Order: sequence, then structure tokens, then C-alpha cells
Amino acid sequence: MRLNHSWISAAAGLSAVLLAMSIAACSTVEVGRDFDVQTFKTKVEPGQTTEAQVQNWLGSPTSTGGDVRASGQRLTRWMYYFGKGRLPRLSGAHLKMLEVEFDEHGIVRAYSWSE
Repeated sequence: MRLNHSWISAAAGLSAVLLAMSIAACSTVEVGRDFDVQTFKTKVEPGQTTEAQVQNWLGSPTSTGGDVRASGQRLTRWMYYFGKGRLPRLSGAHLKMLEVEFDEHGIVRAYSWSE
């Protein structure tokens, strides 16, 4: 199994932010910017959709990263995430993430999500 270090670091960063917020007063918090994964899935066409189109639909990514494959192919990764929950225990917490991979020409090659 290949570990995706950019995904792990984004998740760890988000976890740290949520943990720090849990120390604050009892209230509902949101982290990141909400997005609609289903709408994205209906619009995106791997091999055709461009970085500019993704940014137009979702705005700037929450974080970026990269990957170099064994073949030498370089990919850019954009990560989007959104979390919402009630402090202090994050009851009813909801977290969703979307990662989009682009080739060296700025074309979507793949994407993955969790809701």
C-alpha cells in the first residue's frame, strides 16, 4: 500500500486545528470551505478538465502538494476539506475531503474524496 503523504499531512493539520478549537467555548465551528462533491463529480472529466475549471468551481485549494511516480511523471495535488461540529466534543461532527491530481499540463488525471 502506498502512503499519500500530502493527504496524511492535510488530515493531520486539520485534526490539529479541530483539536485546538475543541478547547474553546462550547459552540459550532467550521473549518475549511464547504463544497459539493456530487456536483464536482458530475462536472469533472479526467483527461479533459483543467486546473482553471476546478478553481472556478471550487475556488482555491485548501492546500497543495505533489507526487513523483516511479515512471518519473510529476503530478500536482490540490486538497479541499470542510469540517463542522459542535464543541467541545465535536458532537455531530462532519468532515469531508476532496483531492484532485493534475498532470504537468494542468489536466485532471484522478480524484478521490471522503464524506
